[in-house]
Amino acid sequence: MQTEHKAKQKAGRWKLLAVVAVCAAPMIFSYLTYYVIKPEGRTNYGALIDPKAHPIPPALGTVALDGKAATLDQFKGKWIMLQPAPGQCDKPCVDQLIAMRQLRVMQNKGMERIERVWLVTDEQPLSTELMKWIDGTHMLRVKPEALKAWLPTEEGTQVTDHLYLIDPLGNLMMRFPKNADPKKVSKDLSKLLKASAIG
Repeated sequence: MQTEHKAKQKAGRWKLLAVVAVCAAPMIFSYLTYYVIKPEGRTNYGALIDPKAHPIPPALGTVALDGKAATLDQFKGKWIMLQPAPGQCDKPCVDQLIAMRQLRVMQNKGMERIERVWLVTDEQPLSTELMKWIDGTHMLRVKPEALKAWLPTEEGTQVTDHLYLIDPLGNLMMRFPKNADPKKVSKDLSKLLKASAIG
């Protein structure tokens, strides 16, 4: 009886491993395709970042506009376009936040796989008019020093100059240049959504 019980346990473990392997295969394949195989002639507008080195920090300290605790983890499972910017958003900042809305819409059916987040880097009040323009964008406040420790920048720039992309597993994986060209960003997003089986 004991031998039969052990045999059943062993068979059960193999079945569980098989199920896990089948579920994980699409994700593993998409990462291998994008990060390892790198088809010849493929070019990216945004700078690729090693996702393993930049997961969402557990102690980022983000809060909702009402001051209640809220984290980026709540958006895991989707691609996150991330724009750090102060509350008193200047014209380039406004343009980028509006561009995020348009970039999402440009993905057509894929738009439902994308979330937009404005990380507000100070305690300044936000423009109600701007909030109407970017309806659907999630807004979280964060300490700027926490972002500096997490988000890489180009030389001569700061985190608020860039649009970032987080993958559905919660890892930072792409940074777009200062004053990014929306058409080129859109092409990168389209390629990612097409190549990826996750999110």
